Amino acid sequence: MYILDEPEAALSPLRQISMLARINELVQQGSQFIISTHSPIIMAYPDAKILQISDEGMSEVKLEESNHYLLMKQFFEDKDRLLHHLFQ
Repeated sequence: MYILDEPEAALSPLRQISMLARINELVQQGSQFIISTHSPIIMAYPDAKILQISDEGMSEVKLEESNHYLLMKQFFEDKDRLLHHLFQ
């Protein structure tokens, strides 16, 4: 059993993807993971159970419904608009 608290904090996106490969190797050997993360890359692990905590409590969500994924999607789809509203 591995418990990780925001492992992405010191990792580039490429290293996060590499970490997923290592996690997968360990899962194939019977390991389990509990990971607290803001990284949509790490949340994308196949069959991950994603629990999101909000003012309404805790709920299970799909990656594409998570706040972190939606924010990153918004940024990549129209960063100029997002930055315009941010800097006003």
